[in-house]
Amino acid sequence: MSARPSPDRARWERAPQGGASKGQAVPHPEPSGHVHAVRGAVVDVRYDAGTLPALNDALRVDWDRPGPLLLEVQSHLDLTTIRAVALQATAGLSRGVAVRSTGAPIMVPVGAAVLGRLLDVTGEVRDLEGALPAETPRRSIHAAPPPLSAQSTTTEVFETGIKVIDLLTPMAQGGKAAMFGGAGVGKTVLVMELIHAMVEKYKGISVFAGIGERSREGHELLTEMAESGVLPRTVLVYGQMNEPPGARWRAPLTALTISEFFRDTKQQNVLLLMDNVFRFVQAGAEVSSLLGRLPSRVGYQPTLATEVAGLQERIASVAGAAVTSIQAVYVPADDFTDPAVTTISGHMDCVIVLSRALASQGFYPAIDPLASSSTLLDPAVVGEAHYSIAGEVRETLARFAELQDIISLLGIEELGSADKRIVARARRLQRFFSQPFAVTEAFTGTPGQSVSRADTLAGCRAILDGETDGWAEASLYMIGTLADARAKEKGGAAG
Repeated sequence: MSARPSPDRARWERAPQGGASKGQAVPHPEPSGHVHAVRGAVVDVRYDAGTLPALNDALRVDWDRPGPLLLEVQSHLDLTTIRAVALQATAGLSRGVAVRSTGAPIMVPVGAAVLGRLLDVTGEVRDLEGALPAETPRRSIHAAPPPLSAQSTTTEVFETGIKVIDLLTPMAQGGKAAMFGGAGVGKTVLVMELIHAMVEKYKGISVFAGIGERSREGHELLTEMAESGVLPRTVLVYGQMNEPPGARWRAPLTALTISEFFRDTKQQNVLLLMDNVFRFVQAGAEVSSLLGRLPSRVGYQPTLATEVAGLQERIASVAGAAVTSIQAVYVPADDFTDPAVTTISGHMDCVIVLSRALASQGFYPAIDPLASSSTLLDPAVVGEAHYSIAGEVRETLARFAELQDIISLLGIEELGSADKRIVARARRLQRFFSQPFAVTEAFTGTPGQSVSRADTLAGCRAILDGETDGWAEASLYMIGTLADARAKEKGGAAG
């Protein structure tokens, strides 16, 4: 395997004798080769002579289709052959087609010009608003994380306006939060609501990475953002399920590169949303298999931990600006011991678990308050009052869960008076944690509610102290603050 040449040596050489004047630098053409073999999304390229392109360099195939085909070098098979992953479909690609090395990794556009735009993994515009300006700066999608000495150590709570999250699983400004759940439990709706919260409250930049999701969902998100007025401060990057695994594998790096530019150059806070990170892992497994690597546990790639760490460690805060990441993670077959799920969760500050049982009962957001956790739920960060209320809520809900079997077998009347009181308050807490979202208003007809952390704490304190024991449980369902529930209770009593 040949060593990577320096960028200067790769692009420029001293003029040979009889060429340009002595000492003058002249462009040195990048090595060119031809397609040797095509195996779906993996392409082998053979070079007759010269230095092979470096790992992660981009190759350009100028074929007889609209637009060039981009490849990314993954391995050197021998002294003349490299193996690359295609970032677009390879249907129609034949052996012998010329391949040109770019001499650099994939470079994607960054900066103000990409705000409000929809891009693919290579940085090409995929909306109908025209091309980007020629002077738009570009950055490589491959970069090292900021050194630990440059990373910010301050901890600031990121208020979402979602009651159960702000109380039991507070998020950090500049932290990483993941929402784990199976199919159809509301991951995407939560992500969209958090985009709305970021733009409304923090006036920051949002970068959305759609990884391996449906084209219909991407189109709906673009339309809704345009209608709600948040699109001008958002960048959308898509690598969807109908695209090759290489596109899904590199799409989060493209979105992360754009986020890093706003953080490092513009000193702006960025909310980076990824839906769905499991598809990134899944695409990596497909690529690994096509590259000929032996699979590891449950068929995943042997480089699973390295690939996830390479993505997650770049999400960090520096002095003056932060990238806050919220990631939806599909849990295959609701198996939370899956290697992909456990590997991703190891990098998270905040783990939000979505429950199918709660969703089936109509509690949205269907967040499991006992399985979810956050490193910020600490009295030194959120304060003694918040920590105390959160602990009491968890104890009440945990005791309710323990009593479920007895209630199912014997009925609630067989419980003691203390347990009956706990069950009644736990049921009211469950309903208080349900909340209408702004992004679902068109479907439910109920205006969205964003609740401050102070109102959430006050409502939970009142329920735990028994102030709502005489209220109907329905008064606390799908409302914002306790004042809304009180008005609903009075309206119901009057009716």
